[in-house]
Amino acid sequence: MQSLLLPLLLVLVLAVPLVMSSRKQKKQQAAQQELQSSLAPGDRVMTTSGLYGTVADASGDTTIDIEIAPGVVTTWLRLAVREKVEPVVETEEDSADEVVAPAEETIAEPAAKADEPQTTAQVAPPLEHGKK
Repeated sequence: MQSLLLPLLLVLVLAVPLVMSSRKQKKQQAAQQELQSSLAPGDRVMTTSGLYGTVADASGDTTIDIEIAPGVVTTWLRLAVREKVEPVVETEEDSADEVVAPAEETIAEPAAKADEPQTTAQVAPPLEHGKK
């Protein structure tokens, strides 16, 4: 009995995480398939490459048309849609509270002290190499 206990524990230690991870993957796949089948025109989506757009046509079985800019419609595989995102809604408060860039401030040079002598930078003449 003792000789079977160690191999049985090893199998359990290795098998339980594998079973749990496969269940998690199946749930994620089911959720992704449900998302891709539920896409409809007007939905705001993000692709796997990070491109945001609005679904223009979802009538194809394997492809979907996404409007990425006004008047610019591109065709994508349904599998390229990562997630639905909430549409951007601009409220009156957002448009009224526009961020105004601060004006450039000029940095005042410190005034010279009366007891310190004022010096000007002297530039040395360029060195001439190789001339004799």
